[in-house]
Amino acid sequence: MLGRLLGALASDAVDIPSPLWDRVVGELVFLRRFAAAPASGLREMCGQLLATKVMTGAAGLDLTSHIQVTVAAQACLPILKLGIEWYRGWSGIVVYPSEYVAQRRIQDEDGLVHEFEETAAGETWDAGPVVVSWSQDASEPVAGEAPFNVVIHEFAHKLDLLSGQADGLPPLDRRLHAGLDPHQWRRVLDDAYQRFCAAVDLVELELPGDVDPESSDAGPYYAHLPLDAYAAQDEAEFFAVSSEAFFVEPQRLRDALPDWYALLRRFYLIDPVTGY
Repeated sequence: MLGRLLGALASDAVDIPSPLWDRVVGELVFLRRFAAAPASGLREMCGQLLATKVMTGAAGLDLTSHIQVTVAAQACLPILKLGIEWYRGWSGIVVYPSEYVAQRRIQDEDGLVHEFEETAAGETWDAGPVVVSWSQDASEPVAGEAPFNVVIHEFAHKLDLLSGQADGLPPLDRRLHAGLDPHQWRRVLDDAYQRFCAAVDLVELELPGDVDPESSDAGPYYAHLPLDAYAAQDEAEFFAVSSEAFFVEPQRLRDALPDWYALLRRFYLIDPVTGY
């Protein structure tokens, strides 16, 4: 598939034609600061990702080279300075045309198993594939709304899972992250998470009784938050949603949660606000 759509494979990377690359970068404004930076390496890493992962279209999606490169370019942002090996241990990327219905099965505290359906924009499986949806979910964010990027979100979960569990604390490399330690990370994460949850609680207290917090009518009430309210689910989602904001709309995150932003900057080895 990749060889047919994008040209012959090099030993470890797909050759992305310049017109296609320029189109993708032109469509996603937030990518430009990373692609244009001296010695960026984003295009090369994108080629590496496409060569080492198997991308599959689902629900009838025609998986064009444009879709593949658009998804891969966004997926590479979290590892741009970390390295392609941070996406080790799995090989599949599944792309749906839009939101999809996922089958869920959970066991409660009493041992009862509950099966239900849930609409999803993406999901990540430990040692399994990353699932994302196309359409607006893999494109430029809407102005005036909290950053939303399902590709960055799900691939950030993959980094989190490298430590063995999704808890908002990805593994810290002694060489790359000298001076960072898990205790410091947890302290800053807990503080930022609790402050954000308190802000979400205040918004929900202000909601009129006839407004469903999950509906689009609630959107204006949450608009001033630096992150999508989904970040309040737990620490793992807070890390993933924060990663979206870090790469897509970093100034907003830095202004609201400067210590948390600084920690993400040290982990990702990038400062999207001021440059590399």
